[in-house]
Amino acid sequence: MSASPASPASPAALELTARAQEFAPEIVTDILTLVRHETSSYDLSGLAAGLDLLREVAVHRLGRPDHEQRHPGGEFGDTLTLTYTGTGTGHVALVGHYDTVWPTGTLAGWEPPEVSEDGRDKLSGPGIFDMKTGLAQGIWALKLARESGVRVPTVTFLFNGDEEIGSLSSRPVIEEVAQKADVTLVLEPTAHGAVKTTRKGSGIFRVTATGVEAHAGLAPQDGASAITALSEFVVAAAAVADPARGTTVNTGLVKGGSGTNVVAGQATAAIDIRVSSKAEQDRVDAEFDAIKVSDPRVRIDIDHAWNRPPMNLNAASAPLLDLAREVAREQGRDGLPDAAVGGASDANFVAALGLPVLCGMGAVGDGAHAQGEFVYLDTVPTQTALVAGLLGRLAEPPKG
Repeated sequence: MSASPASPASPAALELTARAQEFAPEIVTDILTLVRHETSSYDLSGLAAGLDLLREVAVHRLGRPDHEQRHPGGEFGDTLTLTYTGTGTGHVALVGHYDTVWPTGTLAGWEPPEVSEDGRDKLSGPGIFDMKTGLAQGIWALKLARESGVRVPTVTFLFNGDEEIGSLSSRPVIEEVAQKADVTLVLEPTAHGAVKTTRKGSGIFRVTATGVEAHAGLAPQDGASAITALSEFVVAAAAVADPARGTTVNTGLVKGGSGTNVVAGQATAAIDIRVSSKAEQDRVDAEFDAIKVSDPRVRIDIDHAWNRPPMNLNAASAPLLDLAREVAREQGRDGLPDAAVGGASDANFVAALGLPVLCGMGAVGDGAHAQGEFVYLDTVPTQTALVAGLLGRLAEPPKG
């Protein structure tokens, strides 16, 4: 899987890109089909229907899979695996989530989907960048690779509906699929066209303060405010952040109390933590446990819920990155940069197993989790062709 020092554009690779350009309108149609069905991480009925729709798109473009399994998610969205037997001996997992951060009903107030800015056409919609464009591109990548006449590996698509809230039910399936495959490509959006090879680890700590209730007017001295104590804790927790080491701490949700005239007996906070190393993870754990509040009558309980381990370019993934860059050069691209990003994804789980994985193989655009997220239309065929070309080169298991 080593890259040659010079990989000039090849006729076959350019033809694959041209085919992707030819089918770009149909790829965009599939993208919009997925975007127009809302799939909030917390809307189980919307997720179920969205997964049915995603399966229909895959079957329409690729035919019925040789094997499929729907893994119930319980209180989360289901996970679907579709396996298409290849003509080569390799096995590639294409992983992507179909849930979005957007509440059901967001689409109705969204601006028109097609906009033009700075001379480039954009397509906008809730979840279009993160990451429904990547899902459609992945399906079309296998279709185009098959139709190009080259050997292709067996491909297992994994579509999960709980990535945005931690992949709590899908993680075991992701790890199982990755361990059976030779290579995993995660169809998350790019970092402005760059492949994502380094991601922070993430945790969501739940902090509960339990105080003593009392009447706020008649006997305030008898009370021990959980809200006051939690406020102290949140301020101290923010000081644990160390941006120079890549560690951030954000208290995103706070709830507590039962009434304005009651000294609060309980309060909770959900704190998002991002780290770049295991050492920082251990430091954060220790410093959170060491935080003290001024009123000893208030008990503080911390749920150290680390969700995803930090991801770095491991020895297994480096040759895969080289190969992706070689494919990009053969398709006439100037290069394929890689990037470190603060967000976490399901690629973190795969990298932690020491397995080869590339993340950020999907859309080129911007605005993840923000109103107006978009993709650049002219990049849809080129990104699809990149994955298709890589599939063609992965018809044999990776070496090394």
